[in-house]
Amino acid sequence: MPSEAVVLDENTNDSPGYVVSRKAAPKVVEGRRSFFEYTDLGTQEASNGKIRIQGTKAKQGLVEPTGWHKHICEGQFVYMLDGWLDLAFADGTVRLEPGDSIYIPGGVAHNETGTSDTFDLLEISIPAKMDTEPCDPPAGMPA
Repeated sequence: MPSEAVVLDENTNDSPGYVVSRKAAPKVVEGRRSFFEYTDLGTQEASNGKIRIQGTKAKQGLVEPTGWHKHICEGQFVYMLDGWLDLAFADGTVRLEPGDSIYIPGGVAHNETGTSDTFDLLEISIPAKMDTEPCDPPAGMPA
């Protein structure tokens, strides 16, 4: 039985507040790391800054750790789609592989220490504006 759904042109300005993001027309934006490619999924504007959801792909593997940092936000959620990512925390390193996820509360120090040559992940932050501040490594952890 065919669908009775009406296909709307999501490019009009009179939609009821939702946003559609198409794989065929990604909105690539600048991000925190030059060696990653960030795709804006439109949620920041649609939610009036309440949430940001973006895709991140590695253009190349991580050649050196990003450095200890923390995010100024309520929280950050990462879901790995492909490849792997290593994150160091005060109590050790976590490797995320396809299907794995992690929630990092705002203000928690961490360091991206390694990635596969290519990876693909989905990242959600609340609120949408998430600042990044460098910080000292936790006691006993290398810089």
